[in-house]
Amino acid sequence: MTYVVTEQCIRCKYTDCVDVCPVDCFHEGPNFLVINPNECIDCNLCVDECPVKAIYAEDDLPEDQKDFLEINRVYAEKWPMIDSVKPAPTNADEWAGVANKRQYLATE
Repeated sequence: MTYVVTEQCIRCKYTDCVDVCPVDCFHEGPNFLVINPNECIDCNLCVDECPVKAIYAEDDLPEDQKDFLEINRVYAEKWPMIDSVKPAPTNADEWAGVANKRQYLATE
């Protein structure tokens, strides 16, 4: 099992979760983070650190978020690893409660 970053992270990209990851399995895109499922050790530490509740265990993914498992896998191979906290985007708080953000996922 792995943990998965879901849609709620888009345009928020808080990095609190990165700081607690013991194996550095997070990767950073332009406005979203992903977890490398091959590196995740299922420790669960990142879940409570995410202020927007965007991280789920693979087995607990809501039905409408299941495709994010593949999104995490694909972009973990393309985006650079992140292992330290960075400031959130200046408008992150405005996006924190917004639903249906898939169309804003920037991949390049």
